[in-house]
Amino acid sequence: MSTNCTFAQIAEALRAHQRFVVISHQRPDGDAVGCAVALALCLREMGKEVVVWNHDGPFEKLRFLPGSELIQKPPTQPADFDVAIAVDTSTQPRLGDCLAAVRSARLWINLDHHISNTGYGDLVYIDSDAPAAGQIVFELIRAAALPFTPAIAENLWAAIATDTGSFQYSNTTARTFEIGAELIRAGVNVGKISKHLYQTQPRRRLELLRALLNTMRFTCEGRVASFALTQAIAAEVGAGPEDTEGLIDTLRGTEGVLVAIFFEELDGGRVRVSMRSKDPRYDVCKICAQFGGGGHVLAAGARIEGDLATVQANILQAICHAIQQP
Repeated sequence: MSTNCTFAQIAEALRAHQRFVVISHQRPDGDAVGCAVALALCLREMGKEVVVWNHDGPFEKLRFLPGSELIQKPPTQPADFDVAIAVDTSTQPRLGDCLAAVRSARLWINLDHHISNTGYGDLVYIDSDAPAAGQIVFELIRAAALPFTPAIAENLWAAIATDTGSFQYSNTTARTFEIGAELIRAGVNVGKISKHLYQTQPRRRLELLRALLNTMRFTCEGRVASFALTQAIAAEVGAGPEDTEGLIDTLRGTEGVLVAIFFEELDGGRVRVSMRSKDPRYDVCKICAQFGGGGHVLAAGARIEGDLATVQANILQAICHAIQQP
């Protein structure tokens, strides 16, 4: 854990101010969206003025969550707020256009669980042992006796469930399951949420997976699996940013694979790299840090300048070097 404040100090700041903006990282996942909306709903219950911004706006797949309509893209002109709350975001640049739009906030609160978090902000609470930022938000709400409604519970369930692989990943603790039970008692319908999260997808996502599997490569004696998404393939199948979420798990689940990598060609001569490891001896956060990225020991990413072929070669070399170390 790396923190400079307590839940009590954060709660005091929430109660003392009126105008809030809640923001999260680009390409938001269920944890980022669930945390942001849960906090916004909590603050509204407290009578606060709240907006929720994300660089990419709302994601179609998560629009079933109550309050998700609050998520908007940031305006082009900066706005004034008393407090900016960044959730599930390890570095400020990952906030994208939100950063410039809220620079005038008087107070910054940073709530996160990434070990690579830079510690930006005035009130910082980072627990890298937490399997999801949603678990931190839940603990904050409960510890400080803040408003807690069924809608808040649904968002926190989505946050925790998606970042723990449906309570499967190794950093899922007994406390995580206890929180899950509390969320169910608060009104969460597990079957309904799971249907939206895991059993409902557009056909284009299946077409995208088929195209990606055609690019699949095994390197480092089969211990590293990767595939790559070019802009041409994305355009051909009509895939959007949210359609790639979770596809890397197909590679990670392959027998004998220790590290899975997803390369995605972006605009402006950049490549987005996502990495997943099945063994903590192979710390993908450290590997991504070599290329300006970060994340967790078993899940990390980076955005790297360069063409796809060069980035692939450099990343694969770095990973194979790490795996082959005694």
